[in-house]
Amino acid sequence: MKSKPVTILIADDDPDDRQLICEAFAESHVSNELRFVEDGVEVFDYLSQAGKFTDAMLYPYPSVLLLDLNMPRMDGREVLERLKDNPKYFPIRVVVMTTSKAEEDIIRSYRLSAASYITKPPSFESLVEIVRSISHYWCETVELVDHVAKDNV
Repeated sequence: MKSKPVTILIADDDPDDRQLICEAFAESHVSNELRFVEDGVEVFDYLSQAGKFTDAMLYPYPSVLLLDLNMPRMDGREVLERLKDNPKYFPIRVVVMTTSKAEEDIIRSYRLSAASYITKPPSFESLVEIVRSISHYWCETVELVDHVAKDNV
């Protein structure tokens, strides 16, 4: 088990979904740092510490981005494109978690380097299991690149 909690940035415009995800992490007894943004514009504000996200202590750089595809202003598909186009974002592992089951969304997400694609589950219990799996795999099992260390590669 890793000693340092992993910061997970969750991009979802639905306040109910954000609350359920937060509760699912709590129910799973996951000790990762969760931060929330409401759309793709805020994803990039957060990553560049712009706007309301200037305090790096309050808004640590994420290792994992849990990304909804259907958001206003800039949707998750556009976020994936921008992340892939800029090598400074390569340390961030993107897990798409969305309501879309459309094959074109799944294929496009993987083509744009999403690490995983998960359809939002129908029940809270299923969400808790997914959160446990995400946390176990991305926060305890795999080795992630520290965003500060990436410049030394």
